Amino acid sequence: MGARLERRIRVWLVVFIVGLVLSGVTAFPLQTEVRILDDAVRGISFAPDGLVEWIARVRTGLEETDAQYPFIAYGTDWLAFAHLVIAVAFIGPYRDPVRNIWVIEWGMIACAMIVPLAVFAGPVRDIPFWWTLLDISFGVFGVIPLYIVRRQIKQLEAAQKVVQEKDTAPVNSPE
Repeated sequence: MGARLERRIRVWLVVFIVGLVLSGVTAFPLQTEVRILDDAVRGISFAPDGLVEWIARVRTGLEETDAQYPFIAYGTDWLAFAHLVIAVAFIGPYRDPVRNIWVIEWGMIACAMIVPLAVFAGPVRDIPFWWTLLDISFGVFGVIPLYIVRRQIKQLEAAQKVVQEKDTAPVNSPE
């Protein structure tokens, strides 16, 4: 049971780590990605007008900012780097889930913190409400695998305790 649980934990952690790495790596070519996205949504006849307008506005903002103030993109470089560093933190639970369960709990707290950040910072930064909901979804969908992993780690911990108790139980010798 323990080996199977560890395998499942590791699979979930790999999925989570890959998601963080992809989120990070895709923050580097942001302007190119938004240009491609803008071209794509303009070509979809049933795309909501609000979405098309928002993507076009983001593209314009990125292009104008990059033309006059390219150093501003350095902020998204750091965002990308942060995602990569956070992904590295989850190697600890991958290697020793029970000992490093605190990283999972820290990740769950970070996912929860996305909600107030998006709710309060979104309107201040003129982000449409529907986009704020999209941002919140990263926290909601991020916490799901972490919750599953935490529950499985607790099961693994309980299984390991049972094995330890059996190993340390005194052997009754026949008298």
